[in-house]
Amino acid sequence: MTSSAPSQPGSVALAAQPSAHSASRFWMLALGSLGVVYGDIGTSPLYALKESLAAAADGGPVTREMVFGIVSLILWALIITVTVKYVVLVLRADNNGEGGTLTLIALAQRAVGHNVFVISLLGMIGAALFYGDAIITPAISVLSAIEGVKLVTPAFEPYVVPLSLGILVGLFAVQSHGTARVAAWFGPITALWFALMALGGLLHIADAPSILMAISPTYGIAFLANHGTAGLLALGAVFLAVTGAEALYADMGHFGRRPIRATWLSFVLPCLVLNYFGQGALLLADPGKIENPFFLLYPEWALLPMVGMATLATIIASQAVITGAFSVTQQAIQLGLLPRMEIRWTSETEKGQIYIPKVNFLLLLAVLALVVSFKSSSALAHAYGLAVTGDMVITSCLLFIVAWKFWKWPVGLAAAVIAPFLAVDTIFLAANALKIPQGGWMPLLVGALLVTLMLTWRRGTHILFEKTRKIDVPLLELIGMLEKSPPHRVKGTAIFMSSDPYTAPAALLHNLKHNKILHEKNVVLTVKTADDPRVSDEERVRIEPLGASFWRVNMTFGYMETPNIPRGLALLRKQDFKFDIMATSFFVSRRSIRPASRSGMPLWQDKLFISLTKSASNATDFFQIPTGRVVEVGTQVTV
Repeated sequence: MTSSAPSQPGSVALAAQPSAHSASRFWMLALGSLGVVYGDIGTSPLYALKESLAAAADGGPVTREMVFGIVSLILWALIITVTVKYVVLVLRADNNGEGGTLTLIALAQRAVGHNVFVISLLGMIGAALFYGDAIITPAISVLSAIEGVKLVTPAFEPYVVPLSLGILVGLFAVQSHGTARVAAWFGPITALWFALMALGGLLHIADAPSILMAISPTYGIAFLANHGTAGLLALGAVFLAVTGAEALYADMGHFGRRPIRATWLSFVLPCLVLNYFGQGALLLADPGKIENPFFLLYPEWALLPMVGMATLATIIASQAVITGAFSVTQQAIQLGLLPRMEIRWTSETEKGQIYIPKVNFLLLLAVLALVVSFKSSSALAHAYGLAVTGDMVITSCLLFIVAWKFWKWPVGLAAAVIAPFLAVDTIFLAANALKIPQGGWMPLLVGALLVTLMLTWRRGTHILFEKTRKIDVPLLELIGMLEKSPPHRVKGTAIFMSSDPYTAPAALLHNLKHNKILHEKNVVLTVKTADDPRVSDEERVRIEPLGASFWRVNMTFGYMETPNIPRGLALLRKQDFKFDIMATSFFVSRRSIRPASRSGMPLWQDKLFISLTKSASNATDFFQIPTGRVVEVGTQVTV
């Protein structure tokens, strides 16, 4: 029999501290996720119900059956697509805590290998469609918020587009300064926005309490069965209520699975449902308010404050999408889908706070062109949705591969679980495809152009690698030749960058041919990208001696990390390799590429690949090598 001493009050307090700290951190993450994860889906009530009913009515009056049917469809879209598919299932597919389409690609490739072209193609299409969404979201969100001023006085109508353009230019202009200072306010502002939406809905449910019967899915099914093509068009607009669902998965790495799930189930979903039901009740009581049922939930004195809040909410939603575009671009570069670009860090403490000038400028041009061309959120609604539905179909396909091959589910179980979601996604995709002539062509065009760029870059780099390998000298063979007839030696360390660790780098051969010298220490360095989002310092660098003065070094970075070669080389000191960057020269090959008479690609694709290589940022900047320590060696190659 054992006895324990009575616990002291101090020990109880100490034991409680970690749990109190973890609880406060959990709720801080939950609050932070509101501003980033739920910004997009939180601005959907501004236009989703209005556009769905406009599509259903097709120029005619809005009927009670339509209101019940659309509200029911929106509710069940939020339950099936967001809650069951994303919150319950997709959030399980994390890669060391990270999420997103390219994370699913990495998991699928880890399970079935890197040579399965279909998986890479799905990743390219998913990333390309995300850019289509990133262009439309800021345009439609800001326009829909500013359109609220027309309800205050119609005299404001001519200023809606100029005001929207000014806000968007300002939003993109501040990206280079980073958003870390103001990001702390995003969560509280968005929390207030959701609370105000819920309050607006609650105030009007009493106008027609029968709207609560729309909880039954039979109303939605009956609506689709009775309205033919108009029903399908309305279903495409209903999907606007769930745009932004993919952000729950894409931003999982920043906030974690549990805070995202808890915030959705306990706060975001109830607020959205109350607002949509309130809009439905308002329209049952007065169908004439279809002009803008969201803002008409509020009394006249509250209109301007709500327009201000909506503008803030849409800016926050747009910021989240822009940050996502930077993150997807960084991952695509690391995975070899896009050429290197200049990446700037806007925060010394927050990981993932990056700014890519080229992407920012191109997004701004595209967003401004959309606002000027479409002029209203109703017109833009036709272009919205197709990119996101396509992305969701790809997510379902990749999730099946991950469940079957990576989680080792029986193929029948994986199909039984994923097939219903794929069916729902495909129906939404078909409904949105009907909007292609009215504007749905826009994200498809953007996606097709970006997939072409990615395929060209991937194919071109493969051809380039194969061509140079044919004329390359095996590294061990060259080392043997140099040991037999050694050239003149100079002090210091030479690091030769190479994509193939087993062949002699072109820069090394040119140095021997023209300068006829060899350094005391020579390192052949290859940088690789792992299937994991991040790599620990213990796994970062591997060194292998190849002779008296040669070493082979493999340096690995995760697909969400930014390569930093000097920091990686500093880790070699732990492996007894003395490294002094001030006594080191980095030799980098700069290739001049010309189209070959007989190539593996059509001439237009050759020229596109060459222009992409010219636009790529140089290796010195991308790998953060000190410019004063770099020697560039030029070579000519045909592809």
